[in-house]
Amino acid sequence: MTRETGANTPSAATPAPRTSLTSLAAVADQGVSALTNIVVVIFVARQSTADDFASFAVVYTVIALLLGATGAYVGQPLVLRKGADLTLHRHCREAAAFTLVGAVALGAPLALVTFALPGETAAGFTSVGLVLPIVLTQDALRYACSLLLLPHLALAGDVLRLAVVVPVLAAQSHGTGPGQLLLLWGLSALPALLLCGGVLAWRTRGVRGVRPTRLLGHRHLGRRFVVEFGVGNAGSQLAIVGLGLLANPLAVGALRGASTLFGPLNVLLNSVTAFGPPLLNRKPGAHHQARAALGAGGGLAAFAVCWALVLTVLPDSVGRELLGDTWDSVSGILTATGSQYAFIALGTCALLLLRVLTPRATLPIQLIFSAVSVIALLTGYAIGGILGAAWGLAIGSAAKAAASWLRAALELRTVVRA
Repeated sequence: MTRETGANTPSAATPAPRTSLTSLAAVADQGVSALTNIVVVIFVARQSTADDFASFAVVYTVIALLLGATGAYVGQPLVLRKGADLTLHRHCREAAAFTLVGAVALGAPLALVTFALPGETAAGFTSVGLVLPIVLTQDALRYACSLLLLPHLALAGDVLRLAVVVPVLAAQSHGTGPGQLLLLWGLSALPALLLCGGVLAWRTRGVRGVRPTRLLGHRHLGRRFVVEFGVGNAGSQLAIVGLGLLANPLAVGALRGASTLFGPLNVLLNSVTAFGPPLLNRKPGAHHQARAALGAGGGLAAFAVCWALVLTVLPDSVGRELLGDTWDSVSGILTATGSQYAFIALGTCALLLLRVLTPRATLPIQLIFSAVSVIALLTGYAIGGILGAAWGLAIGSAAKAAASWLRAALELRTVVRA
């Protein structure tokens, strides 16, 4: 393949960023991004009534789904791109443009439809429609920074966003509606978008032949990744949203509040997913890889249990400082949520091992046991309300972890026979 050249192409003498520093910046960026999500939920919970936070939680869960789907369709294929510098620059511009146009196409009708509807949940969706282009495009630029080995730029953008959103939300009075809070949350990403977008536009200047419609092609990897995201993550989240819209919004608030308190574990799980495969591939043989994955899963599960114990002994006064009125419903499900995260840790590391041993084995497990989780969630809620729903999620995660390790054991036996 002929290497493209241009004024903005780094010379061969330019030293590549050190791998260790790049990885450190990437992990730090992931941590800051997760911290921003935790801070936002805590601020909203403290400044809202339990009913208003429940409405916020329903809308915020939808936002999380949209961010995950966009990352799967646009971001994950982007970071796998290879080629000459200007080719990579073109991919980054196409991804950013596609995300911006798609977010406008989705957000504008959403805002128009929900604007005239009554209720705080509708107001929240109106705000989401207005800020969706900002939020999704800023997240897409984080993937572009990763592709171009500029994680420090993504980190700077996320630090800027955190520095903006904290004082903005802190200045709101108690009882502020979720619509206004979500609008301010989305607008707080604008400075980070302008910073990263401006730097990347300068770094990728001189690019020709940008066609965002390439991402609609039938060979685009995002199609497969978004299916995996849908069956692996979106199913249970959509069930939670449906539970809030059709049955009890307070259940969504309680589950969202509890998962927010386990934010540190989410950061660790995301880091394991991102950096685990290359580390496992360095192990000499499948059994060494399995022992490493099992050790990581056991360690993360133990951390989840210990963290749950810490949260369960928090005084109610401290809990209310964190989550406001929502603490009353969250405190009763912490044991169930801690159990769920322990099983998630074990299952995540099993799936990580399977991706290294037999990548095709993960999709059937995701598909089957995501449905099991949804059934367990709804059955648990029907039997025991919010607490039953939390234990239903834990049971679904336990079943998925058991199936994943069973499949990993079968793959290891196949390796031995070979």
